Amino acid sequence: PFIALFRMAAKVALVEPFYGGSHKQLIDILAAHFDCDLFTLPPTKWHWRMRVSALYFCSIIPKQNYRIFFASSVLNLCELVSLRPCLGESYKVIYFHENQLVYPVRKHQERDFQYGYNQILSCLVADTVVFNSHFNMNSFLESVDSFLKTMPDCRPKGVAEQIRPKCIVIYFPIEFPPKRILPVVLNTDDAGSYRSSTPLHLVWPHRWEHDKGPDEFCTLLLKLLEEKVAFVVSILGSHTNDIPVVLEETISKLGSRVLHRGPVSKEEYWCILMKAHVVVSTAKHEFFGVAMLEASYCGCYPLCPNRLVYPEIFPKECLYNTDQQLFRRVKNFSHKPESARIAAAELQVSEFKQGIFFSFFFC
Repeated sequence: PFIALFRMAAKVALVEPFYGGSHKQLIDILAAHFDCDLFTLPPTKWHWRMRVSALYFCSIIPKQNYRIFFASSVLNLCELVSLRPCLGESYKVIYFHENQLVYPVRKHQERDFQYGYNQILSCLVADTVVFNSHFNMNSFLESVDSFLKTMPDCRPKGVAEQIRPKCIVIYFPIEFPPKRILPVVLNTDDAGSYRSSTPLHLVWPHRWEHDKGPDEFCTLLLKLLEEKVAFVVSILGSHTNDIPVVLEETISKLGSRVLHRGPVSKEEYWCILMKAHVVVSTAKHEFFGVAMLEASYCGCYPLCPNRLVYPEIFPKECLYNTDQQLFRRVKNFSHKPESARIAAAELQVSEFKQGIFFSFFFC
C-alpha cells in the first residue's frame, strides 16, 4: 500500500536521525524523486540519536498532515507519534538498515535492551516495515520473542507475529558508476599461461570498527606477509580517532605494501576499485554490504564469510567458512592476480542498482 501512495506524489515527511553514509544516500534518493519535507540530524553519537531524537523532531516537524511518514529505524517512531498524535494519521513506513536485536557488541559489554525495544515498538506502530535484506528481516523477526524474554516478568507473547505481516524486503539502492569497467586484459606467455606485471591488489573497504572484523583481516595480511605472498592492499573506509590498535600495527608492518589507507574521495574510491583484484570481508555484522557490492560491480572478486547477508547476495564460490580457506583463496589468486577480475566479471550484481529499487515504486 505505501508504494501506491508514493506513486501518487503525496506530501512525504522523510526523517533521518543519523544522516550519513547509507542512511543519507537513501534519504537523498527519495528526496530527489518525491515531494518531500526533509528532517535530519548529523551522523554522530548514534546511541543518543536512538534514545532522544524523537523529542527533537517533535519540536521541528510542522503541524501539517503528511500522507506518508518515512523514517529509518534509528528513530523511536512510537515515541514520536505519542508526542505528535497527528502523525498517527499518516501512513508510517520504517526502514531497517540494521537491527539492534542481533547487532554485535563487544564481549565486555551487555546489550542495551532499550535500543532493540525501541525498534520493536516502532514496528508495532508502523504500517509497513521495510528491511534491506531477507537476512535482516528474518534475524529480527526470529529474535523478537527471545529478546523480550530477557524481561524479568510480564513478558508479552506473539509480538513477532503482529509485526510479520507488515514486513517486506526492498534491497538498498546502490549508486554504481555510470559505466561498468570491463576486466583487464590478461597477458599470456608463449605457452598460454597468465603473466601479471602487478602483485595481487586486495581491498578492505569497511569502517575501522570491531564489528567489521579488523583483527581477522590483519591476521590474513600478516600471514600473507609471513608466507612471502606477493600482494598490496588498500585499507579504505571511515574511522574515528580511536583506530583499532591491530590496524595501526599491521599497517606499520606492511610498509609500502599499503597503497591507500582511510577514506578517500568518491572519484578516487571508484578508481581504486577498478584497479584492484580482490575485495575481502571479515565482517561479524552485515545486514546488506554496500561496499562489497560496489567493489564487485567495479570488477573485484568478492571473498565473504559464509554467514550474515552474504549467502543471500553472492554465489557460494565467493564464500569461505574458515580463516584458512580465506587465506588459501587469496594465495591462489596471488599466482594469477588478473584472473580474479575475469572471474568477477561473471558475477551478477546489477540487480542492486537504483533502477531496480525504484521499480518497486513506479511499476
